[in-house]
This record gives sequence, structure tokens and C-alpha cells, in this order.
Amino acid sequence: MSLFKRIVVGTDGSDSAREAIRQAAALAQMSGAVLEVVSAYEPVPSRRSEDESRGAPGDVAHEFGPREDVNFALDGAASIAADFGVEVKRHALDGDPADAILSVAEEVDADLIVVGNKGMTGARRFLLGSVPNKVSHHAPCSVYIARTT
Repeated sequence: MSLFKRIVVGTDGSDSAREAIRQAAALAQMSGAVLEVVSAYEPVPSRRSEDESRGAPGDVAHEFGPREDVNFALDGAASIAADFGVEVKRHALDGDPADAILSVAEEVDADLIVVGNKGMTGARRFLLGSVPNKVSHHAPCSVYIARTT
């Protein structure tokens, strides 16, 4: 019996997130778990989407918008996980990143959530809140805070 069956990890494509992905993928590899990778985006006004896609060829114009960066981040995470030989499931959600991670963790009945420690130092964590701070306080399962900075 493996310790973890489903591990959830979030990514925004940053260096810190890539390190959290590596650590989550290593844990998934050791325990034979599925890696559930989450990336969130804030919806953008339709005017901005129209401006960004104007002039783009018709077959790619639909790729411009809030999911563009999320898809790029998920592709990068899947590439890292592939190096560890683990099964990856991707989740692109709109809204707050911490809420997205928590939602997926509940949805898939996760055994572990992996988040990076970025944003958890100093007074900012109390004033602004942070993804790792919010996730650690509201998680439906164990949380591993990876040292990424």
C-alpha cells in the first residue's frame, strides 16, 4: 500500500513553482501517486482579449486570453513530471490560486498538497495572505511546504 495516491500541486510557471513541482513529482514517483497539477487564472475583460487576439491568424486567435499563461504553466509542469515518470492530470481553473488548489484537492480526494514556501516570509504573509498560508490553514489533507527559495 502506498503512502500517497493523489498529490496536488499548484503552479504559476515561476521558478519557485517549478521547484515545488519537482519535489511533488519526486514524492509521487516514490509512492506511485498521480500528480494533480493546478493552475489558476483571473478572468480578463473581453476588451483585453479582443485587443490581444487582433491580428492573429484565425486558427490561433482563440489561444489568446487568460488561459494562455495557465496552459503554458501546465505544459511546463507536465514536462517536469514526465522526467520522473509519473502520471499527471492537469487542472486549469479561474479564480484565486489557493482556492483552486483546495478545490481540486477536495474533488480528487487528495492525500497530500505540495506548495512552495514563496510568500511565507516576513510580515507580508499576515497583510496580504499567500497561497501557501491559505492552503495550509484550509487543506482537506496533509500539506508539504517545499523550500523553494
